[in-house]
Amino acid sequence: MVNAGGARMSTFTVGQEFEPKSYRVTRELLVAYANASGDQNPIHQNEEFAKSVGSSAAIRDFSARFTKPVVVPAGVTVEVLFSAKVSEVTDATVKLDITATCNGEKVLGMTKALFRN
Repeated sequence: MVNAGGARMSTFTVGQEFEPKSYRVTRELLVAYANASGDQNPIHQNEEFAKSVGSSAAIRDFSARFTKPVVVPAGVTVEVLFSAKVSEVTDATVKLDITATCNGEKVLGMTKALFRN
């Protein structure tokens, strides 16, 4: 968005909340994650490859810590719910605080994402 003087204006406001999004997790996805965390997946080894499969150039920083395990028994699909709220807006960046829960329990802590504004 651009104002009358031609300056870019942010479309984000502090406190703005995004529609929660849920993801289904299966044992097969966990196996794929385990393989990726061992850096066998090129998305973790090659930045150009990661960008080619959808990593956003707008992401400046991302951090998260697992606070509880997401238990996924064989043959079961578990849902993880993510929500985000804008915590800071500058001319250059937008910072999101992200919450992830599974079965009503918080599974990620100190989860933040910093995007180019």
